[in-house]
Amino acid sequence: MRARLLSCVVLLCGFAQPVLAHQFAPALLEVREIGSDDVHARWKEPAVRVQGSALRPILPAGCRGIADPTVRREGTGMQAEWDIHCPGGLAGLTVGAEGIASSGANVLVRVELADGGKHSHVLTADSPTYRIPERSSWLGVLASYIGLGFEHILSGYDHLLFVGGLTLLVGFGRNLAWTITAFTLGHSITLAIAVLGFVEFPSHLIEAGIAASLYFLALELAGVLPRSLLRDHPWSIAGLFGLVHGLGFAGALAEVGLPHGDIPLALFAFNVGIELGQLFFVGVVLVGWALARRLPRAVRRPLRLAPAYAIGSLAVLWVLERL
Repeated sequence: MRARLLSCVVLLCGFAQPVLAHQFAPALLEVREIGSDDVHARWKEPAVRVQGSALRPILPAGCRGIADPTVRREGTGMQAEWDIHCPGGLAGLTVGAEGIASSGANVLVRVELADGGKHSHVLTADSPTYRIPERSSWLGVLASYIGLGFEHILSGYDHLLFVGGLTLLVGFGRNLAWTITAFTLGHSITLAIAVLGFVEFPSHLIEAGIAASLYFLALELAGVLPRSLLRDHPWSIAGLFGLVHGLGFAGALAEVGLPHGDIPLALFAFNVGIELGQLFFVGVVLVGWALARRLPRAVRRPLRLAPAYAIGSLAVLWVLERL
């Protein structure tokens, strides 16, 4: 059984790819009116693409470029900026993106009109275009950023593994609810202060720290530590690790930015989306655990350490990869 378990772990690590830790890497299309007919456009996409993808912005029909784009690397992405001429302005026109399905990433659209109106929208493979309305809508911002938060947590496998491991370690009931709440509170605090620019840390160190927290959780699940801090103090330890994970969430949100004038709303909505994704995944884990308990004891006992070995192996791989 040990040999079979080791083979499964090796196979799992063999399939692990760098993008699996954070597959969420949205592109950004920003158009801002700088006059009655002139518009400044900014396009940003991840520097590392999915092989074969060809993600491109679609600017409004009838608009023409004034000068060649200026392209440069910014953080973990490539950015292009240029000015275009749009007779009559942007209101009522349509923007979009090509290649969303093949890229595996959605596109956030941000629009700023000359009269102060601001709009945000998320383009997907099923809805690759967006018609710019005449007036801004706070409901649109709310829905867009809830969707971004939900997608981020469900595509960030390191965060999901931590939440799933916490669920298995703490058990089910009121204690689990308070532990997940403490984790949420921790990452909400650092997400807010990092996005607002009060703190800044190298992204690779934060990502390595998230992987290290997974390794600690795996040791707790395996029961090899002399004292179980997470079992004895689940709320406080989960909250501390939530501070680290929040900095990782901030890195993802920084890729797309926050809409000017709606920063508190967008930040709140992004947190709500993350929380909804966490609760959804906890529900999946609970269903899986209930099904596993129906298995014969002779089958359950050898598999008891499988989550610890799987999480620990991936954690070590990610720590080395990110450093």
